Amino acid sequence: MMKKNEKLNKWLWKWHFLAGLITLPFILILSITGGIYLFKTDYEAKKQQHITEVSVQGEPIGFQEQWEIANQNAVKKPNSMIVPTKNNQATQFVSGRFSGKSDLYINPYTGKVSGEVITKKTDMYKVRKLHGELLMGSFGTKIVELIASWMVVLIVTGLYIFWPARKWNLSGFFIPRWKHGKRTFFRDLHAISGFWISGLLILVLAGGFPWTDVFGENFKYVQKVTNTGFPKTWHGIGLQSQPTGNAITLDEMVAKAVALELPGQTTIHFPKGPKGVFSISNQNPSDLESQKKIHYDQYSGQEMMTVAWADVGILMRARMWVMAFHQGEFGKWNWWLMLGVALVLTIMSISALVSYVLRKRKGSWGIPKVPVAFRVGYGIAIVVVILGLVFPLFGASILLLVLIEYLRKLKRKKVHPVPAS
Repeated sequence: MMKKNEKLNKWLWKWHFLAGLITLPFILILSITGGIYLFKTDYEAKKQQHITEVSVQGEPIGFQEQWEIANQNAVKKPNSMIVPTKNNQATQFVSGRFSGKSDLYINPYTGKVSGEVITKKTDMYKVRKLHGELLMGSFGTKIVELIASWMVVLIVTGLYIFWPARKWNLSGFFIPRWKHGKRTFFRDLHAISGFWISGLLILVLAGGFPWTDVFGENFKYVQKVTNTGFPKTWHGIGLQSQPTGNAITLDEMVAKAVALELPGQTTIHFPKGPKGVFSISNQNPSDLESQKKIHYDQYSGQEMMTVAWADVGILMRARMWVMAFHQGEFGKWNWWLMLGVALVLTIMSISALVSYVLRKRKGSWGIPKVPVAFRVGYGIAIVVVILGLVFPLFGASILLLVLIEYLRKLKRKKVHPVPAS
C-alpha cells in the first residue's frame, strides 16, 4: 500500500477542485461533441446518399472525360480523385484540404454533376468546430488546448487523491457507496469512473493535442528538427516528370491504381503543372503500416518512387496513430471504446458537479483548505515545470495563478500587518 502524504493530498485536492470547477463546462462540451462526431461517417453517408450513389445504366464514360467535367464545374479545380470501388458509386473529385475541402461528384453514366459537398457547410463541420475551437476560431482553439492541458493535471491529481491511504477495499474500485447518502454516491461515481478511464483519457488527449495551436506547432517543429515527420519524397518534392509528348490519361492511372490492390481508400493525386507527377496513395487507418505512396511520370506512366509507411518518421507515425485512435478509426472496437470514453467522461463530469452542489455551503465556494505549514517540495515543483514546458499554455496559466496568489498575500499583509516583536 502506497503511503500518502496527507498534507500533499489536501494540497492536490485543492488544485484538483479548482481546476475541475473552471474546466468542467468545457469538458462537458468536449465530451458531448466528441461523442456526436463519432457518428460522422454514418450520418453523412445517409445525408449525402442522393449525391454519392447513382443508378447503374449502361457503360460509364471515361475518367479522363469526368475529370474535364469536374474541372469545369468544381468551385476550385480538383487536386485528386477517389478511386471508385462500386458500380453505383459517383466519382468523387476532391478540391482543397481540411476546412477548405470540397467534393464534387460526377455520375459516371450520364456525365452530369450529381452534387457537391462543401466541408464548411456540413453539419458535422460545425460539430467539429465546436469540439476543436468552441466556434471561436484561433482563440477558442487555445482555450481548448488550455483545458486539455489542465485535464492532464486533473487525471494525475485525481489518481493520487482517489488512491486509498489506509484501508484497502476492493469493492471501492468498482461500486459507488449508495447507502452513505447522495453526496458520497456521486463523489464515488465521479472518482471510480475517472479511475477506470484515466489511462484511456491520457491516450485520447494525446490524440487531440496535435491539432492544437501552441503544442501542435511545437510538435511540428520538433519533427522538423529531428527529421521524424513525413519525408520530402512522400509529397513528391524534388520529383519531376520529363515532358515528352502527351500526358497519359486518368483512365490509365486508375488502371494502375486498381492493379496495386491497396487496402482502404485509394486516391489519385493530380500533377501540379507540366513537370508535376501523378501519385497514388491509400488511406487505411485500421492498418497504418499498409499505407504507401507511389509517384509516376505523368507522360510515360513509369513508376518513379514508392514510399512506404515505414519510411515516415517515428514522431509522425506516432502522431497519426494517436490521432486515428482519438477518432475511433481502428475499427468497431475502437469506435465503441471512444464512444464509451465520451459517455463515461460526461457521467464523471455531471457527477462531480452534483457532488459539489451537495457539498457546497451557502455563501462559500467550498474550496478545500490546505494546512498553513505545507510547502511544495522540489519533486512537485519539477513536475509542474516539466508540464509547463510540454504544455506552454498550462505553464502560462500557472505563472498567472502564482502571481495572483502573491498579490493576494501582499494585500493580506497590508490589511493585517504583522506586529513588531
